[in-house]
Amino acid sequence: MKSCEDLENLSPSDFPPARTPDACEDCLSEGTKWVQLRECRTCGHVGCCDSSPRKHATAHFQDTRHPVMRSVTPGDTWTWCYVHGAYGSLDPARPRPEPTVARGK
Repeated sequence: MKSCEDLENLSPSDFPPARTPDACEDCLSEGTKWVQLRECRTCGHVGCCDSSPRKHATAHFQDTRHPVMRSVTPGDTWTWCYVHGAYGSLDPARPRPEPTVARGK
C-alpha cells in the first residue's frame, strides 16, 4: 500500500463537519443521482464517488486541489489522497479500504 504524509496520523476529528452529510451537494443542485459519498478533509464539501455519473468528489479536487477525502458510507474508515494516489485509514485496526457494494439513490 502506498503511503503519503497527507494521510499520516489522521483521525475523524481532522475532518470539518460535512456540509451535506447525506447528499452530494452538486448532485442536489443539478438534480442528478449519486452512488456513494466522499467528504473533503479541507472544507467539508461532500461529493459523489467516481462510480457516480458526475464524479463530483474528484471534480472538487481538480477545482480546489484539496488533496484528502474520506468515505462517508457508514462503517467505512478509509481515506484517499488524490495527490499521491494513496489510501489511508481512520481506524488502525482496518488499514485497508474494504470493498463496498454501490448503493443507488
